[in-house]
Formats: sequence, C-alpha cells, structure tokens
Amino acid sequence: MTYTPRPSFGIMTAPMQVDYHDVLRVWREADAIPEIEHAWLFDHLMPIGGDPDGPIHEGWTLLSALAAQTERLRLGLLVTSNRFRPPTMLAKIAATVDIVSGGRLDFGIGAGSRPSHPLARREYDAHGLPFHDATHAVGSLAEACTVIRRLWTEDKPFDFHGAYIQVTGAFCNPKPVQRPNPPILIGGRSSATLRVVAEHADVWNIPGGDIDDVVSRSALLDRNCDEIGRDPASILRSIHLPVSYAQPGVTRDAIGEAIDAGVGHVVLGLPAPYPTGVARWVADELISPHCGAVVLSRRGV
Repeated sequence: MTYTPRPSFGIMTAPMQVDYHDVLRVWREADAIPEIEHAWLFDHLMPIGGDPDGPIHEGWTLLSALAAQTERLRLGLLVTSNRFRPPTMLAKIAATVDIVSGGRLDFGIGAGSRPSHPLARREYDAHGLPFHDATHAVGSLAEACTVIRRLWTEDKPFDFHGAYIQVTGAFCNPKPVQRPNPPILIGGRSSATLRVVAEHADVWNIPGGDIDDVVSRSALLDRNCDEIGRDPASILRSIHLPVSYAQPGVTRDAIGEAIDAGVGHVVLGLPAPYPTGVARWVADELISPHCGAVVLSRRGV
C-alpha cells in the first residue's frame, strides 16, 4: 500500500440537449466552489445521446465563451477529436483559449470518435470529414501532438513532413500563457493510443466502469513508459465517471474505487437537465466525502 495525494475533482457538462445558459449557470456556480477544480466539455458535432437532431454546441467555441465567464476553474475538452481539425489550426485555437482564460487550459485530445458508435460516425458524413482507419487515427494523433507542442514552444516557423501531417512554415503567435505549454491530456484505452500517451501526455484519461480494466490499462501504460525511459509517475491518471442524481451512493462508491486504484484526477459527468444548485450538490454529496489530505492506494496504479 502507498500513500498518494488527494485527487483533484472536476465536472463535465456534455454540451448537447442543453441551452448555453444552462451550461453557463453550472460553470459559474462551480467556479465559486473550491472543491471543484476543473470543468470540461466534449467534442462532438452532432448529439450522441437523446434526440439525434437535438441541439449541440461546438466544443472549442463554447469553451472560449466559458473561459471568459469564469476566473478560477481549469478547463478543457474531454477530449478533442484529432480527426475534426488540422493540428496547426487546433494549436492556434487552443492557444487563444489559454490566453482568454488567463492560462487555465488543460489541452485534452484523442484519436477521435468511436467508429462503432453510429451516432458518432454520422458526424463525419454530415460535415464532409474523412473517416480514416484506426492506424491512421492513432498515427496522426502522435504526429499532431508533436506539431502542436512545437507550435506552442518554438520561436521560428518550421516545416514538418510526417507520414500523416505535412506543413511548411508552421508558426503560432501569440503563444499560450502557460509555459512551456498547457498540460496535454490524452484520452483513450487502446494499446496503440497508450503508446502515444507514454510519449506525449501529462495526463491520461479513461472512461470509468470496469475498474479492473482501468488498472490493467494503466499497467500497460507503465510498461510503455518503461520501454521509452519515462517515469510512469510523471503521467497523472484520470477517470471520467457518470453521476447519478438519484443514487449518489453509487457514484460515491465508484469514486472511492477509483481513488483506491490510485487515480489522481476525477471528472464527474453531469447528466442534463442540471438541477438547481447542482455544483454545490456535487461538492457536498460526492467530493467532500473523499477530501482527506491523503488516500490509501491498494492497487498502486
């Protein structure tokens, strides 16, 4: 058993089937509650739940608006689809959000929507976006992370000629507020994605559910880090857990299980519609019971 610091807690408000002002209300409330340290949106262009033709807001545009309306929360997308935007454009968008937020961006990115999910796959045909196979998606993610970091840190234009990304005279000015760059969070669980995580991520996020799977995936990430000479402890482990308003005990148990497994970054997904005072409820009912100075980890993730 090992002692680890108390994890940080955040919320995720999927910007579908909701009004902008509903999301803004929750984020403003959370911004005033110290127990909630970060807040997240997702990156889809069409709803993946509820009415398939219902409202959904573009993630980075909404994130910039919320960055301007909050003061303390760290913020990001859980996670950006690398398939939607060229990496040079994405780096520019993210740098702008970091500036608007005063240096509060956590840059979440992943290989892209699940091809097995029909409500996610349809986004590509509907928006004229190409949908490449998994090998292309993961390979281009690795190159995108390299290009994006270089755009944020290099002082001169550069060329990059990879297998998937080709740019000439790439440059980003102004740079993000955070130096050398905003933290990079990569989401995913596939073996191939975990190799990219080992090389590029500061934080690794995985959807919750089966904690044994989380532990086994984390162990694989450890091995990938060992192979490239990186300290596995340098990558913060993050989990996304759905919240049950009706059965908070179920959510509390899931949080406790994740903490016991060594997770250091917990994102609580809030289903819409959002009850009045939901951020305060999350802090009191879900976060406070787990706010000890240290936690005892049994699995050593």
